[in-house]
Amino acid sequence: MSSPRFRPYEEDVDVQSPNRNLAPLGAEVDQEGQLWVGGCRLADLADHYGTPLYVLDETTLRAGCQAYCRALVRHYPGKSLVLYASKAHSSLAMAALMASEGLGLDAVSAGELLTALGGGMDPRNMVLHGNNKSRDELRLALEHGVTVVLDNWLELDLLERLCGQQGQRARLLIRFTPGIECHTHEYIRTGHLDSKFGFDLEELDTVLQRLATASWADVAGLHAHIGSQIFELQPHEDLAAVMVKALARARALGHHPKDLNVGGGLGVRYVDSDDPPAIAAWVQTVSAAVVAACRQQQQPLPRLLCEPGRSLVATAGLTLYQVGSRKEIPGVRTYVAVDGGMSDNPRPITYQSRYTACLPQRCRDAATDTVTVAGKHCESGDVLLHHIPLPPVASGDLLAVLATGAYNASMGSNYNRIPRPAAVLVQGGQAQLVQRRETHQDLLRWDILPEHLCQPGAVPIR
Repeated sequence: MSSPRFRPYEEDVDVQSPNRNLAPLGAEVDQEGQLWVGGCRLADLADHYGTPLYVLDETTLRAGCQAYCRALVRHYPGKSLVLYASKAHSSLAMAALMASEGLGLDAVSAGELLTALGGGMDPRNMVLHGNNKSRDELRLALEHGVTVVLDNWLELDLLERLCGQQGQRARLLIRFTPGIECHTHEYIRTGHLDSKFGFDLEELDTVLQRLATASWADVAGLHAHIGSQIFELQPHEDLAAVMVKALARARALGHHPKDLNVGGGLGVRYVDSDDPPAIAAWVQTVSAAVVAACRQQQQPLPRLLCEPGRSLVATAGLTLYQVGSRKEIPGVRTYVAVDGGMSDNPRPITYQSRYTACLPQRCRDAATDTVTVAGKHCESGDVLLHHIPLPPVASGDLLAVLATGAYNASMGSNYNRIPRPAAVLVQGGQAQLVQRRETHQDLLRWDILPEHLCQPGAVPIR
């Protein structure tokens, strides 16, 4: 077994800003063309854990956290806190890793909140999002001292009743839509006026006035988010100006907000042509805009909060598959099928997302084949990659799809009753299992068969 000596995409590695890379920082190719990540050969991981398999590089995860924190210290003169947007990839291991790097966390459900707490995240550094939080979710946040991102009038009424019943005080960030459009997918634009999230900007005064007399409410700050997978910097400058003006208005109405949460949204590189800003450039732009807006509005600097998710975890991950069937349609295309697909990566069929892939056992071979990589699900749209150049692909080959650390495991499903993959965290030649592979028995665990439907002679699954 050769030691890895070369990096894939060697000319294009940004150690300071992992979101600009195609492969994890811990990725290397040895002399035989075998791809390693975190000191582990991917072929060995596939043999041991099976496929499909999510592989997460700890070095890349920590580098992203540190890039945000260092940039804030360098560019923002006030206090700051990075909150990991856990919807990108929620697990006990991920919450523990983020906490170990000094990050807080944003959750959007009781499940994400409990996962974060189980991973050791400090609830004082957590916020709970959501446009339709349940009574139980709000109660859970209050019990643990988690800040609630207030989203709508119903939620305000629910919190008022819950705090009255429990004798508690709620720490709030008020979410509003700033009316800023971004050039991203329609489904992941959340800052424009036509959004299900947050109060309309013109409602903000009414909300603040009502809360000014609410003894149960501590308006700790404001929140806005303009979208996801954004490559532009100008919208973030515009956002800072709108938010600081709203912050000044809140203070004029008798509140003492100290936090300004600008959300996240920084894009990542999925294919070679993608060119997202570096993490430091994003932080510098946001910081300078907030400082300038505060100076113009004659306001003290707030604590600056941001919520990166994708840009922290996407490039840290890849998914390993095994190739099965091959179908050649002369003059049209060649399909190769893998043992996963839309159940472990629904982004291509949902958002028409593009990815980069390689054959991890033949990284140095010439890409003389052009194939469309299809999943195994009973859907014509279950296609992971269209017309991708690869070395000649045959049944039994391993295929690695890069930059799958965000919104793959978290959006996965059991469509066609296919179990979810395992996930491993790799570093220093060691692989740690962080999520077990589901079994077919797991899929049947919660099913209940009514007695009147039981068929004579049916064979139970064991």
